[in-house]
Amino acid sequence: MSKYRKALPQLAAARFLTDGGLETTLIFHNGIELPHFAAFDLLRTKAGRETLRSYYIPYIEMARENGMGFVLDGPTWRANPDWGAKLGYSKKALAAANRDSVDLLEELRDSYEAPGLPMVVSAAVGPRGDGYVPGELMSVDEAEAYHAEQIGVFAATGADMVGAYTLTNVEEAIGIARAAAAAAIPVAVSFTLETDGALPTGQSLKSAIETVDAETGAAPAYYMINCAHPTHIESAFAKRGPWLDRLKGLRANASRRSHAELNEAPDLDPGNPAELGAEYAGLMRRFPAITILGGCCGTDTRHVACIGSACREAA
Repeated sequence: MSKYRKALPQLAAARFLTDGGLETTLIFHNGIELPHFAAFDLLRTKAGRETLRSYYIPYIEMARENGMGFVLDGPTWRANPDWGAKLGYSKKALAAANRDSVDLLEELRDSYEAPGLPMVVSAAVGPRGDGYVPGELMSVDEAEAYHAEQIGVFAATGADMVGAYTLTNVEEAIGIARAAAAAAIPVAVSFTLETDGALPTGQSLKSAIETVDAETGAAPAYYMINCAHPTHIESAFAKRGPWLDRLKGLRANASRRSHAELNEAPDLDPGNPAELGAEYAGLMRRFPAITILGGCCGTDTRHVACIGSACREAA
């Protein structure tokens, strides 16, 4: 049974950490092949499950050291029907993998949660297509029907919420928000931005958040930005207004490279962890509603350690 589904603790004033770039850490630091960038495939084996468990533990300890809570985002960003089919998963096997991911997160919470360290189990959902480009856009109804399958599985587990990451367009975001509302599970919607601070479709972040809220009755619990460097999102914040209060989290890339450059790069650009932490602290001072802090592509324990310490000091 979910522990926090009815009252997500990260919506209070306290700060929460998340992990870094799971997939890029596994590929570039652990030397693990991830077909189609699918970390959930590691749940197939005992060794793979242990790899995932070991990945999360240092981040949980960072949250403890910084006096913050922790959002346990699962490895299921690619565990939707299209990507599952590419990996050879049947519908039944894919549903089992999604359930197994939540089981793993609950085991971690049972082992590490303590007073002052609330841990929220967040079942991750990714886009139907590529995480960098809009591709062939679905209608809102198509997106809702498509994502309802995975979200429905999560709703029947002990997950506290769904985290929908790297979304490129409002239609898919609206569909996901409606599917989560129908399944009675909270959802955080996280958009990705290009170097100009706009969604890959060209829509502004302000317009995207306002549109999703208007079309869903403000169904998302909150919004986030992921897979973009802090310097890319500065222009998105130029348009002030109540929508900024809905933006609670940031999971930035380590690199200042564009999505196109990252797609073509054969190497991992780790950026500068200390500089990234300072940029987070600067954003947090200017936009205090942002309280959920973590990393995305190219980030690892070094980056999140700098983010956590810098934001603790800024607070």
